[in-house]
Amino acid sequence: MIVGVGIDVVDIARFAARIEANARLGERLFTTEELGLRPESMAARFAAKEALAKALGAPVGLRWTDAWVERDESGRPHLRIQGTVRDRAEALGVRHLHVSLSHDAGVASAVVIAEAGPSDEVEGD
Repeated sequence: MIVGVGIDVVDIARFAARIEANARLGERLFTTEELGLRPESMAARFAAKEALAKALGAPVGLRWTDAWVERDESGRPHLRIQGTVRDRAEALGVRHLHVSLSHDAGVASAVVIAEAGPSDEVEGD
């Protein structure tokens, strides 16, 4: 059963300029590993975090660094969560998170689907 769906779109140039102008913003939004990525990849990951928050009902108090995107051997993205994000997902009965990322023509986007299921733990840690 689908618990929530979120989508977000980010202007890559504007996003990169804001991160470059404010290093503390980058540290608040991204894990250490994410901070080393190219601007378009960082923008897509920020879009994924926004889309995830929307899929979880956009509650106050989620920490941006409690969610991140990793890629498997084939390059497929997966959301990983902990702390505040994991707590919210578990409270909603979310057991699986699906993510799709894209960037083209100066725009990064992401879609997240939060799905309930029979598993005891949220997939994605």
